[in-house]
Amino acid sequence: MIVFFYLYLLTWNLPMKRENYTVVSEFFFQGFSSFHEHKLILFAIFLTLYILTLAGNIIIVTIISTDRHLHTPMYFFLSMLSTSETMYTLVIVPQMLSSLIGQSHAISLAGCATQMFFFITLAINNCFLLTAMGYDRYVAICKPLRYTVIMNKKVCAQLVWGACSIGLLVAIIQTPSVFSQPFCGKEVAHYFCDIRPVMKLSCADNNLHDIITFIISSLVIVLPMGLVFISYILIISTILKIASSEGQKKAFATCASHLIVVIVHYGCASIAYLKPESENTKDQDQLISVTYTIFTPLLNPVVYTLRNKEVKNALHRAFSRKPLFILYS
Repeated sequence: MIVFFYLYLLTWNLPMKRENYTVVSEFFFQGFSSFHEHKLILFAIFLTLYILTLAGNIIIVTIISTDRHLHTPMYFFLSMLSTSETMYTLVIVPQMLSSLIGQSHAISLAGCATQMFFFITLAINNCFLLTAMGYDRYVAICKPLRYTVIMNKKVCAQLVWGACSIGLLVAIIQTPSVFSQPFCGKEVAHYFCDIRPVMKLSCADNNLHDIITFIISSLVIVLPMGLVFISYILIISTILKIASSEGQKKAFATCASHLIVVIVHYGCASIAYLKPESENTKDQDQLISVTYTIFTPLLNPVVYTLRNKEVKNALHRAFSRKPLFILYS
């Protein structure tokens, strides 16, 4: 509540102190203005993907929490990632869907700041959760005899809390920094309040802010991505030392799902935030954004369901259970 109140005061009061600038009390999303004739088609596609994403992640969290065979660190991290991905889509997608069919694309400064705050928090949280999952796979394959000792409940909780704390810290720093600027424009060239599109509306010189944003983006993307790749270098070197081909195949199988999600997730994040600002057009930037706000959250349940035998077995057990009224009839 303190964060919300602080953001509200920041976004409401600071522009009024700049007497030389026109007071901006709300923004308007340009959204998918280039695809005006196809908005209903886009709405139908995005709504379908959104429903599948919510359903997939909710099913994963439910199955993991109810099936005792999945009460392991690996699936604990997966359930946390699915929960975070669900909240992440709730922050962005409903606003995007309403802008595709509604007449008004407006959002207040306080609403924009709140959306940006949660977007930053959850996006960074997802990055570091994937890193925690990579560390879990490293311990499971490289130090199997000490796995239960190293990856105990306390360590797992600390890793999840650390991922969330880093996201919150960056959001608390960056969001007030963005909205402390005076704004001259109202039209956000995007479909949600991302940092770069909002900063383009500022009247102030943002060169220093852009550099700081790039440095922070590099740290929260490159650092966890580097840690994951180091983990997989050690994992692969350990797997190659396994004598039997069946053992190698089984070890690779335990990492395949996570590795696919990691490559897509960090790939999209790197393209979106580490590329030069003027390299792509608005439509290309939006296409990249759709990838990491719509498709990447859907990838998580799809990959872990289709490629993971334990999850598929848990789903089979859940759906094959007879209802209580049948058992006791």
